[in-house]
Amino acid sequence: MNDTLKLPPYAKAALFCVGIYVFVSMLYIGRDIIVPLLFGTIIAILLHPVVNFFVRHKFNRILAIIITLLLSFIIIAAFGLFMISQMSRFSESWPIFVDKFTHLLNQAINWAPGYFDISIEKVNEVIIRLKTELLNISSSFIGQTIVSVGNGVVVMLLIPVYVFLLLFYHPLLIDFVYKLFGDESQGKVKEIVTQTKSVVQRYLVGIFIETMIIATLNSIGLLILGIDYAILIGILGALLNLIPYIGGIVAVGLYMMIALVTKDSSWFALYVLVMFMFIQLIDNNYIVPKIVASKVRINALVSIIIVLAGGALWGVSGMFLSIPLIAIIKVICDHIEPLKPFGFLLGDTMPEIVIFKIKGKKK
Repeated sequence: MNDTLKLPPYAKAALFCVGIYVFVSMLYIGRDIIVPLLFGTIIAILLHPVVNFFVRHKFNRILAIIITLLLSFIIIAAFGLFMISQMSRFSESWPIFVDKFTHLLNQAINWAPGYFDISIEKVNEVIIRLKTELLNISSSFIGQTIVSVGNGVVVMLLIPVYVFLLLFYHPLLIDFVYKLFGDESQGKVKEIVTQTKSVVQRYLVGIFIETMIIATLNSIGLLILGIDYAILIGILGALLNLIPYIGGIVAVGLYMMIALVTKDSSWFALYVLVMFMFIQLIDNNYIVPKIVASKVRINALVSIIIVLAGGALWGVSGMFLSIPLIAIIKVICDHIEPLKPFGFLLGDTMPEIVIFKIKGKKK
């Protein structure tokens, strides 16, 4: 007698939805633990070849990890100090920036009463209120920044600990994966783990190099155009470029707004737009295909959905984590036979579609 319980399709669908809901809820509730751990895992994957380099040169494993982390900390600290100095200059000019912006806004909407049934008094009232709110942003922003910095310090203290432990226990974790799948499939598992680590490392290094190149191109282009705070917003634009599609729109909007309020001619906003489009053309047609690992390219639909989902789940951190995580998932799916259809779905390889087909005459 077969006692296996067979559920109807609607019951299976309901269980699947409940499981997804519970899983997403757990990710949201545990975000303070999961997000630093994920950042630590990605950084550990990126730094693992450096640790191996020191180990091959007869360094103790713990010493090799400490040296690698110190070098990484020096680079990050130097970058952080540079960004803080640039942002302090920007904050000092914030009142002037607000004055120019409200003046430009005043000029832009002066024609509104002539075309719409709006009194000049109401327009001026809106302008004064907007200026007051913009000026108040600086004071409220300071409080928010202090809270964010406090949370960031906690995360920054956790991430190095996670990175150190993940690098130190790397052999244990790899051995656990081998034991999890048994001796009979150890060769296949070893191949998948090796290829996955290699592809993910190349992808992360490629993303880092792409960000550096885009930051340099953005800064040079803005400096040539004479835009204020060119280096700061050039780097911010490159970091926003890590968020596909959405980040680019925010970046070009920021560039054009800075150009409008810091330049006498509005043509500079158009020049900035042309510059941005040219850099994006170079990025999409040369930098990404040549430098970023092409094996983990994600299609546009999945990228937008996963970025929005990451932002809704974990905020800005989720938006930055979403693409590396989905890239890692795609790599794993591409190397496991039952999951290959999902890897294909995540990728951007379009199947050949025959729109017109002319049949030859039979002889």
